[in-house]
Amino acid sequence: MKRRLLAYLFVSLGFLSLALGIAGMFVPVLPTTPFLLLTAFCFMKGSKRLYSKLMNHKRIGPYIRDFMQYRAISVRVKVYSVSMLWLGIGLSIYLVDNLHLRLFLLLVAAGVSVHILCFKTKGRD
Repeated sequence: MKRRLLAYLFVSLGFLSLALGIAGMFVPVLPTTPFLLLTAFCFMKGSKRLYSKLMNHKRIGPYIRDFMQYRAISVRVKVYSVSMLWLGIGLSIYLVDNLHLRLFLLLVAAGVSVHILCFKTKGRD
């Protein structure tokens, strides 16, 4: 009974982090990778079937495996991530009237871009 309840808890947390991870693919500054790694951990603990399904997913599976095994991100994912970040931040900067907020958004975008670009690139050392 206790084991089953714990499995339900892990699966529920896994789905929540999966939703946040997927949202992070489209929302600037919301991190994708940590949420997808948390999803993999939760599914591994709560449901072997869901973990297998996640890891074999044609889009998300390779992303998680690459990061778990090599701590690397493909060039395509880096370009997409940085592009979406700057598109979202650029739109925010355009819509915001406050100079201090605009500068803050620029600094956040620059910092997140550097963070993403500092990860190893898949296929390179």
